[in-house]
Amino acid sequence: MKNRPPQRLAAAAAWAALASAQALAQTAGNPAPDASTRPDHAVTRLSTVVVTPARSAEPLSETLGDNSVVDRTELDTIPNATLAEALGRQHGIEFVNYGGPQNVSTINMRGTNSNQSLVLIDGLRVNNATSGLPPLNAIPLNSVERIEIVRGTGASLYGADAIGGVINVITRAEQYKPFSAFANAGVGTYATTQYDAGFSGASDGWNYSLYGGYGQSAGFNASNRSNYYYNPDQDSYYRSNLGGQLGYTWKPGQTLTFQTFQSRVNGAYDMGEPYFNDRGVQVLSTNMLTSRNVISDLWTSTLRASYSLDSYETFNAPASLVPSNPADGQQHFNTRQSQYTWQNDLKFSATQVVTLGAERLDQSVDANLSDSSYPQPGFVNYQQTSRYTNSAFGIYRGNWGAQSVQASVRDDNNSQYGNFVTGSLLYGLDLTRDWRATIGANTGFRAPNFNELYWPVTPYFMGNPNLQPEKSRNIEAGLRYITDRTELGVVGYYNQIDNLIVNVPLVPSNPYSPYAPVNIGRATIQGLTFTGSQLWGQTRLRGSLDLVDPRNADTGQLLPQRAQTVFKGAVDQTVGALKLTAEVYATSSRMDSLSGQTLGGYSLLNLVASYPLTSYADILVRWNNVLDKSYTLVQGYNTPGSNVFVNLALRM
Repeated sequence: MKNRPPQRLAAAAAWAALASAQALAQTAGNPAPDASTRPDHAVTRLSTVVVTPARSAEPLSETLGDNSVVDRTELDTIPNATLAEALGRQHGIEFVNYGGPQNVSTINMRGTNSNQSLVLIDGLRVNNATSGLPPLNAIPLNSVERIEIVRGTGASLYGADAIGGVINVITRAEQYKPFSAFANAGVGTYATTQYDAGFSGASDGWNYSLYGGYGQSAGFNASNRSNYYYNPDQDSYYRSNLGGQLGYTWKPGQTLTFQTFQSRVNGAYDMGEPYFNDRGVQVLSTNMLTSRNVISDLWTSTLRASYSLDSYETFNAPASLVPSNPADGQQHFNTRQSQYTWQNDLKFSATQVVTLGAERLDQSVDANLSDSSYPQPGFVNYQQTSRYTNSAFGIYRGNWGAQSVQASVRDDNNSQYGNFVTGSLLYGLDLTRDWRATIGANTGFRAPNFNELYWPVTPYFMGNPNLQPEKSRNIEAGLRYITDRTELGVVGYYNQIDNLIVNVPLVPSNPYSPYAPVNIGRATIQGLTFTGSQLWGQTRLRGSLDLVDPRNADTGQLLPQRAQTVFKGAVDQTVGALKLTAEVYATSSRMDSLSGQTLGGYSLLNLVASYPLTSYADILVRWNNVLDKSYTLVQGYNTPGSNVFVNLALRM
């Protein structure tokens, strides 16, 4: 018996998961590495500087909570991967894909839903307003300098939808050099090719960057025979992107910066007719202007304004050609967002910082359905097509010798659901120079999206304007040990989510009943994460183990698409100039969200080798799924088999 996929609306909404914008918690360019400023450090250690955990620059080693960075060095080892795949390599995060890099991808961060984690581009939220999903397949890695990850609720910093955490994608920018450039050319399995290039620099008060890329692939079949819409074809994709920034420091401490990011993905997927090439075109466009002004040694003011357009359009077999096909015609979803931020950083000393700010977010949506399966094809008649949120926030960060504190509070006033106040308190204690213990508690919420609230009555789905936001309470504690050669960490957490929004049939006894979202009881997610890294000479061993128990607290059932045990490990070996890596990914079974069936656990082996041809050129070979394991992420959708990608990288 064929397994019917999600309702048509759900698929369309997921495909519409693009939102956009650029740059908030990032100043012009990327922060350079800096030394710890803690007074009790006898020997300073260089540390990556991050901006996401407290909305202002600080060394990663000094942040409180479970935070990490995926830097450009790591991204260079996965040259043809998607953002979702890059995130899935990190502890505490799983990713799910519906049939190839051109199709819908979602993430589960610490066991939460994909729409319960907030994704930012340079500090600006990009979760879609119609579905709530982040546009993971529309953010190519060639545009990324690094990814900052904050696990645990981040609502008191960034507002709605950060129950699982915050992912901040920092795009390429000037690198504090007069001029630098890069280029990549790669080929691989499934007739895949990828090309990208860019340059950046800084001189005479100006800083600039420009980057772009193009990739295509014949792809593999997105669906299999257990899928209701199975189509025995290859599903190709074409993707392109262009972005950059231009900044000018017209006076010391006074910088004006313009940033732009443009991305387009044209990908095939299956809607059932074997002779028709069903395609979806996803476009993400964002532009932002930032003025950063050092008013005094105490006060730095940052003003930002942005506008983004998020568009998704499908092309399916028209009803005139296939009268029996319930999935004909076109669908088009648009999300427009404008965001304005005024942030003030008050640095009273090297160890005492207060951040105060205000934000305004305007969102509007529209949709068009040219589809005979709907009673009234045409424009989707949302009861409301726009909303706004006015927000104010405050953050305190300070330390006294071995003790550190971060406290934050935020008020979000939304035109749909009213006022919501969230808060966070984190405490850290340096037990020794190498050992640190942390503990924290925070609250968060997820705002219902436009589809959940206002989707009109159709044969598949209808909105519920009476929905209330989901609410979360998260507590966590951690212990970490860091030396020059060894890193160890353990984090335990408990997250309770109330007013959980789920889709239920209006008439449970009728298999053809439309679904509608409702607030039910609560979900509880508790887990332990172990991380470690050890260097012996030219060999490094690194890995993580996630143990998570995500459940519907009312029924006791496990939440779908989450594995309870996930291991990620790697061995890096340097032999002269040759660098070799073996990666292992192993996961336990989990429940499928579509069919309700149990999907078996699986393990994958990947191999990577890189070698410098010259001081400016490197060649890298990545072999994924070496043993050609067959595994399923979503029932009815295929995953890639054994595949190889070869990349030539040029740097100057």
